[in-house]
Amino acid sequence: MPRIAYNDADVELLARIMKAEALGEGDEGMLMVGNVVVNRVVAECDVFRNTRTISEVIYQTNAFAGVGQPLFNEAVNAKERELALRNIEGYRVEPAYNALWFKNPGSNVTCPETFYGELTGRYKNYCFYAPGAKFNCDL
Repeated sequence: MPRIAYNDADVELLARIMKAEALGEGDEGMLMVGNVVVNRVVAECDVFRNTRTISEVIYQTNAFAGVGQPLFNEAVNAKERELALRNIEGYRVEPAYNALWFKNPGSNVTCPETFYGELTGRYKNYCFYAPGAKFNCDL
């Protein structure tokens, strides 16, 4: 059973943001970005209380820098769609397992301990942050 409700357009949109945000991080990096998007759809806390669809999450004001990039508007291939569907179907992995935020602080820069949430770890250039127990996001 899928973790969230979806349609074909949602799969396409998720694949596009995963590609735009993390193509250089490989399949696993794109899956981690997908974790964050799906987690935001599921989350019942903070600024994600009223985002119940992939589209609402991705187009939320200032949510993802990749939305403004040319790569976001390019077509996705079957592999990228497959990765997006894996996230929708429930694939989750640390350090993005419960993450609601990520950032790329730059090469050879240590991840800040906090960035909205608490640091859960790093994958290549990306630092991932979870809300922690104090927010009770029900992830």
